[in-house]
Amino acid sequence: MSNTKRDLIAELTDVLSAQSYSPVVVRNYCAYARDFLAYLAQHAMPIATVTPAQVAQYLRHARVEFRKRRGRQPALDWHSIPRSGIHALLRLARGQWPPEPDIVGPEATLRHEICLKYETWLRDERGLASASIVALMAEARHFLVWQLERGGAQSLKGLSVQDIDLYMDARAPGQRRVSLKDYAERLRSLVRYMHRTQYVASDLAAHVVSPMLYAYEGVPSILEPDQIAAVLETTKRDTSPMGLRDYAMLQLLATYGLRSGEVRNLTIEDIDWRAESLRVRHSKTGACSFLPLLPQVGEAMLNYLRHGRPRTDRREVFLRSRAPYRPLRNFSSEVQRRLSAAGVKPPGKSGPHIFRHARAVEMLRASVPQKLIGDVLGHRSTEATIPYLKLATEDLRSIALDVPGSEALA
Repeated sequence: MSNTKRDLIAELTDVLSAQSYSPVVVRNYCAYARDFLAYLAQHAMPIATVTPAQVAQYLRHARVEFRKRRGRQPALDWHSIPRSGIHALLRLARGQWPPEPDIVGPEATLRHEICLKYETWLRDERGLASASIVALMAEARHFLVWQLERGGAQSLKGLSVQDIDLYMDARAPGQRRVSLKDYAERLRSLVRYMHRTQYVASDLAAHVVSPMLYAYEGVPSILEPDQIAAVLETTKRDTSPMGLRDYAMLQLLATYGLRSGEVRNLTIEDIDWRAESLRVRHSKTGACSFLPLLPQVGEAMLNYLRHGRPRTDRREVFLRSRAPYRPLRNFSSEVQRRLSAAGVKPPGKSGPHIFRHARAVEMLRASVPQKLIGDVLGHRSTEATIPYLKLATEDLRSIALDVPGSEALA
């Protein structure tokens, strides 16, 4: 191996060690990275021009070599470790991996141009939250790929109502009405923008038809107090680093009714131990709230910070339990696992939001004013809190008036 490649492996070892990977993982990753470099040298492939297809080709080659050496097939998921080691090597050598896809052809060029300008407009002109921009951009890319593949770059200028209808029909199979309504609203935003910027000749926004949804028609799942207690108690018995982390997150969800993004984005600086307060940045409005740091929450978080959280320079409170120690992208699977361990099976969705619903119902039953409930939940207006009223169905039944003549009908 040349000195340059040897230096690259040594640097990779240092980088992985600095990210707190275990010595075994560092050794395995570097061994596979070294084999990959030898393969590139044998086939005269510069590392600066390696493509994802070439990495996939090498992994197929490595699987064949594994079978030759050991006389048996590797496990189905065997490729995950060599692939991770190779990707780490390529990130080090190239600065980014996977690389940005090449923009080839008039359709791809036009799609890239519109998306770039549309994203800038959503962020700078409309001032939308990052989560909203991500959803709008995903639909924009989906629609533009669909339309440009059908008719080419020239078809966009003459976009018609029939094109819109065909797209929504293609979107419909397997989707719920509420999802189709979201797709329609996002497409309406894109079509309106493309007309304003003269990519489309006619304003078709009014022709993007979405399904009719009735106000508060669906009642989401909630947890009863005894179910929440069971989930917390079961999770508390898990004293592993992951258990300490999940227990602290569940305490935040159950006590304050926070959104999952608000829990994930919590930083060390947001906890004021002296003032016993917690700063929460609301993911939908961008506003901040200061909540009292209640004893059970503070104790759970302190226990995790002392005994469960990895040693790292990251400022986010909740991190992956294994290297690389990054913030959690989503912890729906963690919540579902803890619900299952406690034997709790909600009738509908079982993500973090059911704790938020349960907190809202608990406050409603305690006769907390609607405005105060909205403040706790981080709502911008009182109207945003109204849907939670439908959750307290049993309370509403207790005050319902008898319908005249109902006794005779019975």
